[in-house]
Amino acid sequence: MSLIKKLAGETAIYGISNILNRLLNYIIITPYLTYVFNEDQGEYGDHGMMYAFAAFLMVIFTYGMETAFFRFANKKGELDRVFSTASISLISSTILLSTFFLLLAPQIAAWLLNPALYIRYFILIVAFDALAAIPFARLRLENRPIRFAFYKAINIVINGGMILFFLELCPYLTEQGSDWASQIYDPERKLEYVFLANLMASAATILLLLPMYFKIKLAFDAALWKKMTWYAAPLIIVGIAGMINQLSDRILIPQLMTGTLESNKEQLGIYNAAVKIAVLINLFTQAFKFAAEPFFFRHSDRVDSRQIYAQVGQAFAFVGSLAFLGLLLYLDVFQFIIASNFREGLVIAPIMILAYLFLGLYFNFSIWFKITDQTYIGAIISVCGAVISLSLNFTLIPQLGYLGAAWASFSCFLFMAVVSYLVGRRYYPIPYPIGKMILYITLAVAVWWLSEQLRPALLGSFGLIFLVNTLLLIVYLLAIAMLERPLLRKMLKRN
Repeated sequence: MSLIKKLAGETAIYGISNILNRLLNYIIITPYLTYVFNEDQGEYGDHGMMYAFAAFLMVIFTYGMETAFFRFANKKGELDRVFSTASISLISSTILLSTFFLLLAPQIAAWLLNPALYIRYFILIVAFDALAAIPFARLRLENRPIRFAFYKAINIVINGGMILFFLELCPYLTEQGSDWASQIYDPERKLEYVFLANLMASAATILLLLPMYFKIKLAFDAALWKKMTWYAAPLIIVGIAGMINQLSDRILIPQLMTGTLESNKEQLGIYNAAVKIAVLINLFTQAFKFAAEPFFFRHSDRVDSRQIYAQVGQAFAFVGSLAFLGLLLYLDVFQFIIASNFREGLVIAPIMILAYLFLGLYFNFSIWFKITDQTYIGAIISVCGAVISLSLNFTLIPQLGYLGAAWASFSCFLFMAVVSYLVGRRYYPIPYPIGKMILYITLAVAVWWLSEQLRPALLGSFGLIFLVNTLLLIVYLLAIAMLERPLLRKMLKRN
C-alpha cells in the first residue's frame, strides 16, 4: 500500500474519532449553549473570549515540546528517554506557570473584562491539558489512534455530561424541591458551570493518561533537554503568533467596536457562534495534522520524501476545497447548529472557511522548517502574520465590525501560506503542483459563487436549493476527476 494511502488511512481513523468527538461538541454542546445563551449573546461572547485566552495559555504551557518530541523520539531506541525528559520538563514548568498565572489572575481578569474566577478555572484547565500533551503525542507517534480517540471521547462525554448536569438536571431537581440541587445551582452562574464542566473533563483525562507515566522509569537527560528546548524555542513564537492570528479577534472585538461594552459583547457572541460553523473545516484539518506530523518525521529520511510531501499537499488542497464547497453549499442545513439569534453572523462564513483552508495549507507548507531544524524562520513568518492580523483588526473592526475581523484572519492565513511556500522553495524545495492546487480552490470558489447567483431564481425553496447545490457539487467532483484521472490511478497503486 502506498504511503499516501497509509497516511489517508491514519487520517481517516483520526478523522472518525475527531468527527465523533466534534459531533458531540458541535451537534450537541455548541447548539445547546447557543440556545442557552440565545437571549444573552454577551455571555456567549465571554465564552469565546475565555477559550481564546486558553489557547494563548496552551502555547506558553507546552512551548513547542510536542513537535520537539516528534523530532527527537523518532530515532530508534530513543522513545522512552525523550518521553521521560519531555514529560519531566512539562510537569515542572506547568507547576511553575500555573502558580505564576494564578497570582496574576485579578490583573488578567481586569484586562479581559471577565471575573477572576473564570481566569483561575482556565489556568487549571490548561495545566491539565498541558500535562496530557506528551502522552497524547506518544500515542500518535506509536500509531495508536484508537486509544487516542477513546481518551478524547471520554473528555467530550464528561464535559457534555457535566454541562447537562449543571444546567438541566440541577435546575429541574431544584424545581422539584431538592435541597442539595438548590445548593449547587444558581441561575446567575450558568457560564461558570460550563467552564467548571470543562475543568472536570480535563482533570479526568489526565487521570486516564497517568499509567503512561508509570510504565517507564522517569529520568531527565539534561543534554537532550537542551537540544529539544533549542529546537522548540522558536516554535513558542510560532505558537503565540498563531494564536494571535486565530484568536486575537475575540479579544479585540469588544475593545474596538464603536458600541457600548454590552452591545460589543453581543456582537462577539454572534461572531463566535458563526466562526463555529467555519471551524467545522478543522474536522479535516485537525485529523490531517494528527496523522501527518508524525508521518512527516517518520519518512523524512526517504529518498523520495519530497515527492511524498508534494502529493500530500495536493491531496490536502483537493479535500480542503471540497470541504469548503460542502459547507457553503449546505449552509442552509449547517446553520441550525447555532440558535436563530446568532445566524446573522453567517455572512462571515465564506471568508472564514476559506481562511481556515489556507491555514491548513500553511500546515502543509511549513513542514520544511521543522524537518530542517530551521524553526526560527517559521517564527519570523508567524510574527509577520501576527503583525498583519493585528494591524487589520485595529483598522477594520472599528469600520466593519466582526466582518473586518474575518477579513483580517483571511488575509493573515493567505499571507502565511504563500510566504511559507515561497521561502520553502529556497531552503527545502518540495515539488508541490501549485498550479493544480490553486485550480482546486479557484473552481470551488467559482462553484460557490454560481450557487449564490442562482439562489434568487430558486425563490427560497429549500428543496430546489438543496437539489441545485448537490448537482453543482457533483459537477465539481466530475471536473476534478477528469483533470486528475492519472494522479488518482497513481495514488491508488501499491508500492
